[in-house]
Amino acid sequence: MLIDEPERALRVREMFGRISGRYDLMNRLMTFGQDRSWRRYVVGKAALPKSGRLLDVGTGTGDIALEALRRDPALSVTAVDFSLRMMHTGRRRRGGEKILWCHADALKLPFPDAHFDAVTSGYLVRNVIDVHRAIKEQMRVVRPGGRVVCLDTSPVPRNALRPFVLFHLKVMIPLLGYLLTRNRAAYTYLPDSTQAFMTPDQLASIMRGAGLKDVSWQRFMFGTMAVHVGTRPK
Repeated sequence: MLIDEPERALRVREMFGRISGRYDLMNRLMTFGQDRSWRRYVVGKAALPKSGRLLDVGTGTGDIALEALRRDPALSVTAVDFSLRMMHTGRRRRGGEKILWCHADALKLPFPDAHFDAVTSGYLVRNVIDVHRAIKEQMRVVRPGGRVVCLDTSPVPRNALRPFVLFHLKVMIPLLGYLLTRNRAAYTYLPDSTQAFMTPDQLASIMRGAGLKDVSWQRFMFGTMAVHVGTRPK
């Protein structure tokens, strides 16, 4: 049965809402704690000016937003997500009160053009129904010369480690997700969507097509994660 786009978006929002309480713990366990270093890398690549303005889209519980504030407490940080339950969880985290939380759609950001010094996202574009439009919106709201930085999954490369990585994705993650959240479906969706997602080259092409320049990327965790960086032309 085909699922139309509004229904798919609703299902994804409900799924993330159900796992919000254990989302951060699961991220640490699934990535063996490496997700923290990736988020630090994202914030570094954002190249924010002192006391600058950051928008974190698809913020979830605010990991990237909070990391940016740890680096520069004077930042003005706005965090956007379409799951209220995820943001409620993030608001209760230490430092969460310093963030402006905004319930909004990544495809229709409620901000003026060129408003932010950088835009970041973590595990967002894999879940949106129109990747080009999402990137275009991020470029619209970042100032000329500002960066768009995207952390997301990448299909498992075809190399000697592929069977072991696939075992972790398809067996260990759903099992761990069930044990901790009693929600096997969510942690089956996440590995499946990783495999179904575009390659770093394909995402880079979409970012260039949206108008960003100097697009580059770096892969992590046996090639299953990638951070893309692009700059809005001056």
